[in-house]
Formats: sequence, C-alpha cells, structure tokens
Amino acid sequence: MTKLADYADARELTINLTLRELRGKYKRSVIGWSWSLINPLATVLIYSLVFSFFLKVTPDGGSPSGLKVFALFLLCGLLPWNYLSNGMVGGMSALVTNANLIKKVYFPREVLVVASLISWLVSMLIEMGVLVVILLLFGNMALPWIPLALLLILLQSVFVLGLGLMLSVLNVYFRDVQHFIGIILQIWFYATPIVYPINVVERAAADHHFRILGMGLDSLYHLNPMVGFVEAYRDLLYDLRLPPAGDIIYLAAWSVATMTIGMIVFNRLSGNLAEEL
Repeated sequence: MTKLADYADARELTINLTLRELRGKYKRSVIGWSWSLINPLATVLIYSLVFSFFLKVTPDGGSPSGLKVFALFLLCGLLPWNYLSNGMVGGMSALVTNANLIKKVYFPREVLVVASLISWLVSMLIEMGVLVVILLLFGNMALPWIPLALLLILLQSVFVLGLGLMLSVLNVYFRDVQHFIGIILQIWFYATPIVYPINVVERAAADHHFRILGMGLDSLYHLNPMVGFVEAYRDLLYDLRLPPAGDIIYLAAWSVATMTIGMIVFNRLSGNLAEEL
C-alpha cells in the first residue's frame, strides 16, 4: 500500500519526466519529430531492397485481406520490434543517466523507467497511425482493427516495462549488461519473423528433424514471445483477422510474468542505487 501511495504521489513527476524525454529526444534537430517517421521508413527501404529485391523473399498475400506488399508486411513487424528495442535500451539506461537526480531526492525510482517507456510509446503510436494511413491508401481497411491493435500495444507495453525495470537496475550494478543486451537484440531480431515470413521457419522445421529438449525447431521458435507479438500485429493490420486466442493468452502470460519478475528484481536491488551510482 505504501508503494501504491508513492506511485500516486509521483504522478506529476512522471508526467514531467516524460515531457522532458519527449522534448530531449530530438532537441536541436531541424526536422524534429519527423525523424520518428524517417528512421523506420529508411530501414524499410533498406530491408526491402535486400530481402525483397536481392534475396527474393516473398510473403504470402494477406488472408483474407489479399494485400501483398513487402514494405507493409515489413512495417507491421518492424514497428513493434522498434518499440521493444527502444524501450529496453531506454529503460536500461534510465537510472544511470539520471544518477544526479537519484542522489539528490527520494522518489519511486521506477518512475524513471516508466517515463522513458511512455516517451517511446508516443513514438510507437505516431508510427502506427502513419502505418494505418498507408494501409488505407493501399485499400486495406484496418480501421475496425485499431481498438484491438491498441490493446495489443498495451499488452506489449507491460512486457517491455518488465524488461526495462529488470535491465535498468542490473545495469547499475553490472555495466556489462548494456553490451550484452546489444548482442542479444541482434540475435533476437533475426529469431523473430520481421524481415521474413514465418512459413520460412515452418518449412525449415519440416526439412530438419533435429530436436532439443524433446522439442522440434518449430516449437522452440514459437517460444519466443516476439514471434507472437509480431504475428498478432500482422493478423490485425495486414491480414485483417483476429489473432488466435491461444496466442493472446500466451502473450498475456509472458507480459504478466515479465512484469512480475522485473518488479521483484527492481525492488530487491534498488535499495542502494544512490551509493552504487
């Protein structure tokens, strides 16, 4: 109850820290928030040239939408990935970059991670809004699916916040964490169906019958929660259909578990933050 009271008292601080993050994100930039659109579009252009033109990766048409545009297929997976990556990296550095503030005054330290995540959430919502507009221009009526997409974003936010809380406090004690996470994110990116359709993995699993811990390649691949998140976004916005209920339950379980573990680790290690920083 004391923790909840602290969070309630820190609402104004959370808002101010979030506004500071938003203002500082593109400070002294000529085109400002336009970079939040240019960066993913430039990435889509590069990956489209490499994977669609040179490597000839061709995803199946959306079912039942019938949409078959590689750039839009890529965007539906790239935006949630960017949200995960930016949220993790931003949350991981939130305590270290605000060391002076932590040393001067008491407040719930979790607020710093929350403010960082909300700033990236704003970017995610802007990018998703632009994606929906582009989908509409291509004749993909994604408007009815927006409420479900927002719920999915909320679910992913819980997942990312749990990771951010855990990494932020670990990074204070072990600065190697930031370098380790950089490697993990590279591996995680290609272990998620962002630049290739998931049927590539399913075909590979059918051709190679090796097993680890009694599980086949396909089963191991689907343990990755980002596989479920990316496929759920594509189901809603690209295919225009409901994701399987089992997948949503699995993602909810991952989100709750990650948030719980993140809070436990943060509370255990946050007592000596001022001294460690």
